[in-house]
Amino acid sequence: MDFTPPVSCRTPDPDPDPDPDPDPELILSKRGRSRERAQAGAGWMGMGQRGRASARQVCGVLALFLSLFPSVSLQCKILKCNSEFWASTSHSAVEAELCSVLRAYNSCVRRTARSCRGDLTYHSAQHGIEDLLTQHNCSKNGPTAPPHTRTAPPPPPPPVLTNGPEACRYDATATPTYSHCGFFGDPHLRTFTDDFHTCKVEGAWPLIHNKYLSVQVTNTAVVPGSMATATSKLTIIFKSFQACVEQKTFHAETDELPAAFTDGSKNGGEGPGAKTLRVVEKVPGEHVEIQAQYIGTTVVVRQVGRYLTFAVRMPEEVVTAVEEQDKQDLYLCLHGCPSNQRINFRKFRGGASESATRTRSVPTAARRFTYQTAKATCKERLPVEDLYFHSCVFDLLSSGDLNFTLAAFYALEDVKTLHANTNRHHIFESDALMGGTSLRGGVTVSVLLLHVLAVLLWYECVLVCL
Repeated sequence: MDFTPPVSCRTPDPDPDPDPDPDPELILSKRGRSRERAQAGAGWMGMGQRGRASARQVCGVLALFLSLFPSVSLQCKILKCNSEFWASTSHSAVEAELCSVLRAYNSCVRRTARSCRGDLTYHSAQHGIEDLLTQHNCSKNGPTAPPHTRTAPPPPPPPVLTNGPEACRYDATATPTYSHCGFFGDPHLRTFTDDFHTCKVEGAWPLIHNKYLSVQVTNTAVVPGSMATATSKLTIIFKSFQACVEQKTFHAETDELPAAFTDGSKNGGEGPGAKTLRVVEKVPGEHVEIQAQYIGTTVVVRQVGRYLTFAVRMPEEVVTAVEEQDKQDLYLCLHGCPSNQRINFRKFRGGASESATRTRSVPTAARRFTYQTAKATCKERLPVEDLYFHSCVFDLLSSGDLNFTLAAFYALEDVKTLHANTNRHHIFESDALMGGTSLRGGVTVSVLLLHVLAVLLWYECVLVCL
């Protein structure tokens, strides 16, 4: 599909030589047609240099909008076509194969025309395909190559077992990479990839769900009239593993933090590796640690005030050991809170008063703290103004419950114990705005490519309008 420049970018045809003896009726007819053309082109503010500048500005603004809001492009399926094309080109070194791949790419892009009609990435891809077909002397008609899907990595092997008394212990000889996830307060989530979210998530939500264990939390309203929630129930299911441990369930609720599994036992059953899963009570009714040595995992559950906190240290191969048929979209520790459940608490910055900056209704119980007094209170326990500090401020303003200061403090203490990277104990607002420290595969690559496409589109618009 050829790209047709806007009216403002085309040079108007020169008027023919004026008639030395014009007919009055002909003059009136020409004026009427000129008026119609002027009205039709009014959107571009006429011809000439002013029109060209306007078109460039529009192109620039559209490209900037795409760069700032790449998620808009994700609503149509053009990125799927792009991904299939990039995957296919890695397998196509012969010119004939490349032509087939380009035709398949073109066909895929055309199928998205309806949903992507107003998408800049779609139009940029459409224009780029034309250029590539011409550059490689490819015809538009001919065989198309089926898309090459990238081969998914094989599922991680189960933890290696050795003979003898250590048969059910996780083999750490390969020096595995450990990940941390934490969930605390009103509630705040630190994912396995070090993203940090403040969430609504009222009701029951899964934190972890893989081949070895599942974790679910239930969040309830903190005070009447507030949307603030916190964790009042937590359930962990350790699935049976070979002949080592039996399936065990740990369940905690407000004012009921047990030092045993629901069946009363404190280990993994009667198998040879029963002691590789055990519940250890650190502080009665306040702090419990569950050690699952057969999968190299440590879980910390606390009760702070009336609510529970959760933290875990887990090898990455266990984190990603998910069942193929299971939907993992709501696995909070891995993917974070859904976008419609996230809360931006950074509006509390700048010393504004609580009532002027709150994004949620503030019940009477929460009004005991102003922004300044909440900061001063949190500073006593959390001297570094990282996201744990700001979480503490947010929780005091939303609930008025002083115990949330301790929840943020202990969450950070658990990070210092469980997080493998000592340089990442504190995370700051700039880290959160960058989306964490890890580039998460296709999503991040797609966003970066959208930015590149936005710049290229702006450049094309400028060339067309010059």
